[in-house]
Amino acid sequence: MPRLLLALLCLAAAGQAQPNEAEWKSLFDGKTLGDWKETQFTASPAVRIENGAIVLTAGNPLTGVTWSKAFPESGYELRFEGVRLLGGDFFASVTFPAGGNFATWVLGGWGGDIVGISSIDGWDASDNETRTYFNFETARWYTFRLQVTGDRIMAWIDGQRIVNVEIRGRAISLRHGDIKLSAPLGFASYNTTGGIRKIEYRPIAAKQQ
Repeated sequence: MPRLLLALLCLAAAGQAQPNEAEWKSLFDGKTLGDWKETQFTASPAVRIENGAIVLTAGNPLTGVTWSKAFPESGYELRFEGVRLLGGDFFASVTFPAGGNFATWVLGGWGGDIVGISSIDGWDASDNETRTYFNFETARWYTFRLQVTGDRIMAWIDGQRIVNVEIRGRAISLRHGDIKLSAPLGFASYNTTGGIRKIEYRPIAAKQQ
């Protein structure tokens, strides 16, 4: 086979999607809550749809939505966009299945700038190795991506990897309190108004795990 033809065939193959790479599936149509339900937090204000986003109005203290259908326990990616509209604490924290239990990716907690996973081996995001600091600007949309396998949790903000933690053999759990109502998959804000949009997930191909 001529070298030029062989090179062209290789380039074409490289540009094609791998057969075991799943497509992203939308979990929110931008118009209705659909299969999302308002989380039954105490004294939580109503959730609304506005400009293609789920708006979590500042609660006392929590407001949120919870997915009402089945969701994978592991081997998946979740991505979404989030914005802090008003307030100074977490605005789009997501609770998700991991390690045979559930955890929360805290986005802007403990005064507004702490990001991390709660909880690992009993330690909250503010005290374990996933803690980092991120300056979230009010009214700016950020892109978030979360990857969960049996071995590891990884997470990105605007393409920058923020979390990369080994979880096999470790205790994964939720903080004590009403955040358990967000399981198996849910978003929550704390004394803060936040927005979430473009929520999608996909199974992770074997080569990625």
